[in-house]
Amino acid sequence: MDQVNAARDVIVSGDTALGIEFGSTRIKAVLIGPDQQPLATGGFEWQSKLVDGKWTYDDDAIWAGLRAAYADLAANVSATHGVALERVGAFGISAMMHGYLAFDKAGSLLVPFRTWQNTITGEAAGVLTALFQHNIPQRWSVAHLYQAILGDEAHVADIDFLATLAVYVHWRLTGERVAGVGDASGMFPIDTTSGAFDQAMLAQFDDLVADKGYPWKTADILPAVLPAGRPAGALTAEGARLLDPTGMLQPGAVAAPPEGDAGTGMVATNSVARRTANVSAGTSIFAMVVLEGR
Repeated sequence: MDQVNAARDVIVSGDTALGIEFGSTRIKAVLIGPDQQPLATGGFEWQSKLVDGKWTYDDDAIWAGLRAAYADLAANVSATHGVALERVGAFGISAMMHGYLAFDKAGSLLVPFRTWQNTITGEAAGVLTALFQHNIPQRWSVAHLYQAILGDEAHVADIDFLATLAVYVHWRLTGERVAGVGDASGMFPIDTTSGAFDQAMLAQFDDLVADKGYPWKTADILPAVLPAGRPAGALTAEGARLLDPTGMLQPGAVAAPPEGDAGTGMVATNSVARRTANVSAGTSIFAMVVLEGR
């Protein structure tokens, strides 16, 4: 009974952290206490669609899925602990890495979300890999951007912000245009010394597309890069209502930098120390190994 009361007190006080991850087939939510043990979970199943030859998720589905996963979590809290979920102390968003979400100055999505599943950027990835002398996979955001430029897609001139899925959701919930360094590394090459996007490569890309006369510089349309552990804004009143339309959830929770599923997978398996590793067997299978040095 003491444990039950303690868990209830933690939830009521908001001494909790909420994590939400957008996987390729399921949106997952988990609420943990100060001892890092789960208090409640929630989820929502979804899947991508092939539209005009490109794999995508509808924008409406992103928000409907987020709300459904949170509602499932909140119902679990109520059923298990007998209290309503009204506040959390901190939260973080993670999602499928890479891909392409481009927005104009009004915050409107210019083209449907192009996910990491697409293999339509081979030409762009090849050009950029040669230019940077740095491997640029097809799924990276910059490869999608340059492929759109090669295709003379009209929307490129109107880009004000370029995001991954985690960055997009975080932005809407907090108003902050930031990315965790792991997620950012799937957008554009990172300078391992500064922990930010590589300035020399940003200049190379700007020179490459200078003849197009776009009104933006690459650095201006990318999110700011934050390391793990750095506060990344807070849940706004508008964000709280997006997450919980009932109005029960209060704003103010401190936000962690939005991250990709690779980084959160490493944390979840405690594969963060040197000489540790984990294997992810999801829609794709890959290994992540922590080396002894850079």
